[in-house]
Amino acid sequence: MATDLLARLAEVPADRPAVVAGDRTVTFGELRTEAMRIARGLAARGVGVESVVALTLPRGAELVVALVGTLTAGAAYLPVDPKLPAERQRYLIEDAGADLAIGDGGLTLDELTADIWYEGGYEPVAVEPGNLAYVIYTSGSTGRPKGVEISRGSAAALLAELESEGIAITDGGRVSWNASPSFDASVQQWVRLCRGDTVVMIDDQTRSDPELLAKLIDDAALTDLDITPSHADALVDHLADRRAPLTLLVGGEAISPSLWQRLADLVDSGALRAVNLYGPTECTVDSTAGWITSGVKPHIGTVLPGLSMRLLDEQLRPVADGEIGELYLAGPRVGRGYRHRPGLTAERFPADIDASDGTRMYRTGDLCRRLPDGRLDYVGRRDGQIKLRGHRIEIGEIESAVSAHVTEVAVVLREDLPNGPGLVAYYRAAQPVDEEQLRASVAANLPGYMVPAAFMWLERFPTTTNGKLDRAALPAPQATAVVVEGDQPAGRVEQLIADVWSHVLGTPRVSADDNFFKLGGHSLLAIKLVAGVRSELGVRLPVKKVYENPRLRDLAREIESMLELASV
Repeated sequence: MATDLLARLAEVPADRPAVVAGDRTVTFGELRTEAMRIARGLAARGVGVESVVALTLPRGAELVVALVGTLTAGAAYLPVDPKLPAERQRYLIEDAGADLAIGDGGLTLDELTADIWYEGGYEPVAVEPGNLAYVIYTSGSTGRPKGVEISRGSAAALLAELESEGIAITDGGRVSWNASPSFDASVQQWVRLCRGDTVVMIDDQTRSDPELLAKLIDDAALTDLDITPSHADALVDHLADRRAPLTLLVGGEAISPSLWQRLADLVDSGALRAVNLYGPTECTVDSTAGWITSGVKPHIGTVLPGLSMRLLDEQLRPVADGEIGELYLAGPRVGRGYRHRPGLTAERFPADIDASDGTRMYRTGDLCRRLPDGRLDYVGRRDGQIKLRGHRIEIGEIESAVSAHVTEVAVVLREDLPNGPGLVAYYRAAQPVDEEQLRASVAANLPGYMVPAAFMWLERFPTTTNGKLDRAALPAPQATAVVVEGDQPAGRVEQLIADVWSHVLGTPRVSADDNFFKLGGHSLLAIKLVAGVRSELGVRLPVKKVYENPRLRDLAREIESMLELASV
């Protein structure tokens, strides 16, 4: 099964496009040739089966070529989004024990393949189904991200199930790569290469603008688009007039009843197909699938063939249909465990209660109930893990980052922020901490989507009658998040940024002293802000610069410096 993925890749016609990234197209013939050169370059450096290669490359053609080359060498890849803070990138690479890095801070593909010439056929290194395919890090409740190990056989089984369940059906489909390479949704895309589908890379500017994304769907003739519910909510109104085949692969977070119905209406009209996918990284991306249709409440469907489910109570006893239990998953697509974390692996991957051969199941922490027709109804979480705009977040990791600067901290997900759901960090300290400095410090260690939208100082935390934190009694952040009245934006750059801010935040007026996050900005809006700056000024502003310079005036100075460097 493990070599089947790459064997199928070898059979695709050489002239068929494999990757489309902007103006660049890489054919399957070119992909295979470059993959063999990369594999030989890796082998020359001692990289082979069970080795780990860190890929610190942006979403683009080079990333796909490097990924396939790494797998061809028999090694596993570790995706490290170069937009992550430098400290987090270093941690991921060191914690995984990567043997080599390609991209920022490592070898370039040209350096790796220098003096490597190859004109033979496509000959991947022989591997077993249990050998490692990739390591992807997820948020950790102890304050440290944890690396999930997934085998070659599990990745191959994922593709087989996408086909058998009618999710991947188009011959020569054109599939979006919409997710960060650091998230497992990206695996759902690259495995499609192995059946001859074309992967179309979506850049950040297009991702953040629903009109541009709708246009790309048509211009690139996409047949499949992976998307989170929060992202789909902004796009759905732009898809009403579609008639070309399109399948929306919706996943990453719970879908609201209103969005479910809006998508169902489009399905009824023939504009698209839509499937709601659920699955933890530990079980190879997708574990359940439910087709979105009218007349039913949102659900996560039924378990895919490569897995079986158990709904258990706290004593690991099965619950009856209709009762709430914790979802455990078992089967070939359950991951190998957490890299270099045997204790945590034993805790989260206990022995399968329905097997006698020592195989394990994965404890998801998700609470579900089985409906009469066998579908699963997702109820919520047993622990402090949350999903926000498609990202899996452990609150403990954020609280750990904030606690370095304060006496006590509690991070909560609030639904009542001005620009939608967001994280708020409540903290105690001898006196209020400068919010801009606190945010910048947290952003230096955490990805943008984990940085709280607001920080609130409290003299004391509300408690319940038994002395525990009363999260429901924490005050709404609007009580302190007021707009700063300051100088009007001056100069071309400040005025252009003010226009972009107003559009992104839905605020009619901003001053040069306003703070992007105090006005309701969050990680998704920060991406839109960066896209707007690029459109107006032609500057590729890293998202982390928004966190480091949240005041309009300071961000303008940063952009002016970049413009000056670009003109030298």
